Amino acid sequence: MSKTNSNPMKPLILVTIAVVILVSVIVVLNSKQNTESNDVVFANHVPIDNQPTLGNLNAPVSVVEFGDYKCPACKEWSEHIFPQLKKDFIDSGKITFSYINVLFHGEESYLGSLAGESVWNQDPDAFWDFNKALYSEQPTRQNHDDYWITVDKVIDVAQKAVPQINLDQLERDILELTYKDDVLLDHQLVEEFNVQFTPSIMINGTMLEDPFDYDYIKLLIERGLGQ
Repeated sequence: MSKTNSNPMKPLILVTIAVVILVSVIVVLNSKQNTESNDVVFANHVPIDNQPTLGNLNAPVSVVEFGDYKCPACKEWSEHIFPQLKKDFIDSGKITFSYINVLFHGEESYLGSLAGESVWNQDPDAFWDFNKALYSEQPTRQNHDDYWITVDKVIDVAQKAVPQINLDQLERDILELTYKDDVLLDHQLVEEFNVQFTPSIMINGTMLEDPFDYDYIKLLIERGLGQ
C-alpha cells in the first residue's frame, strides 16, 4: 500500500504564486501605460507671477495654458475645454489657471499679446472677456492664416467686449510697445519649457501630450488635490 505525501503548505504556496503573478501583470500594464504617455514632466512648474491668473492663488494645483490668438486649436480649446475646467475647478477655487502668450505666428501673435497685456494691466478681470472675444473673432480654420489681428480689430474687439477699459490707453500701449518686456518674458518661458505646439497645457509641472483629453486633465487635477 503506497503512502500519499500531504503538504499542508501547498494551498498557501499556490495562493502566494497567484498573487505574485497578478501583481506582476499589474506592474507590467502600468509600466506600459507610463511608457506610452508622452507627457513631459519638469522639475519645476512654470512660474505664474505677473501672469493673467484666475482662481485661488493658494490652491495646490496650477494649470497653465500656453496659447496663441492666431492658433485654431487654441480657439477650440478656449470654447470647448476651458468652460468645463472653469465650472469644475476654477470657480470653486480648487485650482489656479494662468495664460501665457506664445508667438508662433509672428507679428499678429505679438500684437494680440501686447493688447492682452495692456487689458490685463488695466483691469485683470476684463482680460478674460477680452481673451475670449479675440479668440471668437478668429477666422475659420481654412482662413486662419489671413491677416486679421490689426490695431483696429483689437480696439473694436475691446470696445465690444470690455468697454470699461480705456481704449485710448490700449491703443497707445500697442503702438508704443508698452508691455513688450512682459511679452518677451512669455517668449522666454516658451523656450525654457520647450513648448512645441499650441495650446500646450501644464498641470503642476506636467506638460500634457493631449490638451483636449478632459478626462485626463481632470484626473491629474484630482491627483494634485489628493482626491
